[in-house]
Amino acid sequence: MKRTPITHVPALPIWCRRRFLATLGACAMIRPLDVSAQLLTRATGTLTKEERDRLTPGQVIDELKRGNERFRSGKSVSRDYRDQQIASAAGQYPAAVTLGCVDSRAPAEIIFDVGDMFSARIAGNVINDDLLGSLEFACAVAGAKTIVLFGHTACGAIKGAIDDVEMGNLTGLLARVKPAISVTKFSGERSSKNAAYVDAVARTNVLLGLDGIRRRSPILADLEKKGTIQIVGGMYDLTTGSVEFLSERKSERG
Repeated sequence: MKRTPITHVPALPIWCRRRFLATLGACAMIRPLDVSAQLLTRATGTLTKEERDRLTPGQVIDELKRGNERFRSGKSVSRDYRDQQIASAAGQYPAAVTLGCVDSRAPAEIIFDVGDMFSARIAGNVINDDLLGSLEFACAVAGAKTIVLFGHTACGAIKGAIDDVEMGNLTGLLARVKPAISVTKFSGERSSKNAAYVDAVARTNVLLGLDGIRRRSPILADLEKKGTIQIVGGMYDLTTGSVEFLSERKSERG
């Protein structure tokens, strides 16, 4: 059969063209998020400065959430830590810094499934001048995009503060938790034996810690105001492995 050559292709109706362009735009918006996920989850190597600087604070937080979901579902990335050690020997460019409790059951790198991060730990995830200086270094000097201050359920430091434990230098550390005890609203037994009360105080302690970071560090508060970083809080559930994000203040840049 003789085929008639096509000499003219009719133009698409205007509604088709609009739909086509909208689809292209959506793809363009999605791609950077996919790239960010690949950067933070890869099994070998570490972030370069250029890769880290391309990420937004929001993208970093989203990836921390996805990392926690992988951890909870037993699908954590299998990393070559020796390769990462070699790759980072000449320089480090983490996108996030966490401040958590010293508790052995709450290692940030594992529960967020990110092998390349700054990680500070202290009993009760309390704030002091040295830790504020560490956070300032991580963000203002080294370029991290997010600060995650997180507590956890069944925290021994919280229980110790509730029970007025006094022991050497621990006495002064637990004193930093006590403001959270006095302002926690709770109907029920206010005792270290009441798990729900302990967790309520731990949550309050995180929120007061976030306020303390912003109030006591003009450097970090200014970075957040400019949209350079985001400061968020979280509560880690030892039983479920889930991190609940408590505060995600919007920057003036939206």
